[in-house]
Amino acid sequence: MAEIYKNNSSVINFVEYLRIPSVQPNINYDDCVAFLKKQANELDLALKIFEPVEKKPIVVLSWLGQDPSLPSILLNSHMDVVPVFENSWTYPPFSGHIDQDGKIYGRGSQDMKCVGIQYLEAIRKLKESGIHLKRTLHVSFVPDEEIGGHDGMEKFVLTDDFKQLNIGFALDEGMANPTEEFIVFNGERSIWQIHVHCSGQPGHGSLLISDTAGEKLRYVIDKFMDLREEQKKILESDPNLTIGDVTTINLTQIYGGVQSNVVPEKLTAVFDIRLAVTVDHTQFENMVKQWFAEAGPNVTYEFEQRNPFVECTKLDATNPYWVAFKGAADAMGLKLDCRIFPGGTDSRYIRRVGLPALGFSPMNKTPVLLHDHDEFLDASIFLKGIDIYVKLLSAIANI
Repeated sequence: MAEIYKNNSSVINFVEYLRIPSVQPNINYDDCVAFLKKQANELDLALKIFEPVEKKPIVVLSWLGQDPSLPSILLNSHMDVVPVFENSWTYPPFSGHIDQDGKIYGRGSQDMKCVGIQYLEAIRKLKESGIHLKRTLHVSFVPDEEIGGHDGMEKFVLTDDFKQLNIGFALDEGMANPTEEFIVFNGERSIWQIHVHCSGQPGHGSLLISDTAGEKLRYVIDKFMDLREEQKKILESDPNLTIGDVTTINLTQIYGGVQSNVVPEKLTAVFDIRLAVTVDHTQFENMVKQWFAEAGPNVTYEFEQRNPFVECTKLDATNPYWVAFKGAADAMGLKLDCRIFPGGTDSRYIRRVGLPALGFSPMNKTPVLLHDHDEFLDASIFLKGIDIYVKLLSAIANI
């Protein structure tokens, strides 16, 4: 079985891309750019490279539509991948190894070099069939998504270069699913990472001093953890809910103090909060500010990251792109499971500038291994995904 896949041109392209170690941090994207230039030449696609931030290239391959005046379709993927613990992998993580069962191993095989290649291979099939779509397709390969996308898509969507692409709708990454369904994400929770600084009276560790940083920190932690427990119960009580439907709160760091017998002047707790799309941001911030006031004087806070509220992409008749997407999926007999994405992707920046976007990776019957050891994608699922994109792109680019 493995030999059949090893000789497949689409798989060969995928493996070549997987073998480029575009791993965070401090990535040199030159090899990715060279690979994509070769793809553009083979497919006869126009290629442009934008650099809102130096050495952080955004590569866009474009297939001109029959009517270039129509809003175009953006097919986005990111070039970077997360670090690996090589000793924990069965096969080298940048080898693109294909085992006897046809599983393709490699960092990025699910997240998300697979999707970038599937876009290009779907375009190859369409062109070879003599099909010419109405709308222009722009296939973007962006940097630094795995560290927040701040020097990639976040800046790119604000540029004139992006506006000139005349985007009407975007597809971006989704997630694997072990069951029959294909997951579609139409929104994301807002990421708030907050540092709470509790200052108080210092002194000797043998005393019972009043107004200490530790007492205030305890009050703050209790409040956040109580809310966390509430959200956990809501999630557990309704089998129809997924993690993206609730607000998650995690205490990720505590720091401060000088030595074990000195009551510290200041202690800090860091919380990673993902606000559900139903949460009013102003009300939530007012609530936590009230907690800080109740904890005592000299409790302050600052944001490491604070995503604004962003409207979810409509999944109804008001969104013609969704109607086309859903119609094509139904025609293929795909079972769709629509959700709010639990983490963060570049889609949030696309939606933030008012554009509809869906997160979709055609990987059903596949264990979720993004950021995990032995990340793999079965070759049959990869190839089926190309055929799925052929139908989806034909539908959404011809409305």
